[in-house]
Amino acid sequence: MDVHIRSLMMASLMMMMMMMMMIFAYADEGTATFYDPPYTPSACFGNQDNGKMIAGASDGIWENRGACGRNYKVKCSGAANTEPHPCQGTNTITVKIVDYCTACNGTINLSRDAFSMIAKLQAGKIKIHFDRA
Repeated sequence: MDVHIRSLMMASLMMMMMMMMMIFAYADEGTATFYDPPYTPSACFGNQDNGKMIAGASDGIWENRGACGRNYKVKCSGAANTEPHPCQGTNTITVKIVDYCTACNGTINLSRDAFSMIAKLQAGKIKIHFDRA
């Protein structure tokens, strides 16, 4: 292979790796738990049905109702308790903040439906990377 082409390929690969690292550098780390239906009423929208890809915000992201309606991309990143390999299924999900979670013991309290798309329910609590969508 020509040395010039090889150099271009290496430079392209390095640039792609740097871009991937930048994407993860902006994501916050935290934990996620889940809650069971019914998902209404909620602190943000009362009895309005917002579907199943929803979540409650902890004090860390609640911002005095400022989080209401925000979308977050959430990715399971590992175990937060004794479940050794909790991550499964879809790589990343997007959820809408519809509720306030005062005692959920996590950063984001996902609906059961959302949690089960990225992790095993028996884990109960997982480590996550999350960012506003």
